[in-house]
Amino acid sequence: MEKAQVLAQYMPPAAAPVIARWIDYFQCEFKIAKGRRTKLGDYRHPYQGAGHKISVNNDMNPYAFLVTTVHEFAHLLTWNDHKNKVKPHGLEWKRNFKRMMNPFLEQQIFPDDIQQAISLYLHNPSASSCTNLQLSRALKKYDLASTNSRLEEIPLHTVFTIKDGRKFTKGERLRKRYRCTCLDNGHVYLFSPLAEVLRTPTGI
Repeated sequence: MEKAQVLAQYMPPAAAPVIARWIDYFQCEFKIAKGRRTKLGDYRHPYQGAGHKISVNNDMNPYAFLVTTVHEFAHLLTWNDHKNKVKPHGLEWKRNFKRMMNPFLEQQIFPDDIQQAISLYLHNPSASSCTNLQLSRALKKYDLASTNSRLEEIPLHTVFTIKDGRKFTKGERLRKRYRCTCLDNGHVYLFSPLAEVLRTPTGI
């Protein structure tokens, strides 16, 4: 099966030929990885004879997969231009991310709400699309149905569980994050409003 056909199973089909060309042009090893809790994608620069390597999680919706893929290719292009002489998400990466996202915006690959959120995000892209609440909300609308809730959707003082089984009580919001207390050890942790949590059936 050709690269574009494989990629079309994970991203909007119209975007797949462009990404396939990038893989060939940059001679990049592109891996579709199992879901990782700590990151959505990863870029590794050439080292000891090995070429560029990019991996992107397979458990995202097609639009999130594409945004993450472009994010990682922007790292690749920045490495080609500057090696390790610039910050990973500095001005050079921001310029390359905007440049590489433009073809997909021009083709209107994304639904209107994501297109608008990306356009705003591109004014000053951050290290992760997940940290931009407007873009993250727009992308999450297209996730498959889940029994989980977003933390911002549940009432204050509700008890919830995260993927590793730990239970927390939702506390007050401090600027961008919620202050939540872990019931297992009493420690306080800060959570994104968009964190996926499982509300306990009894609410206690």
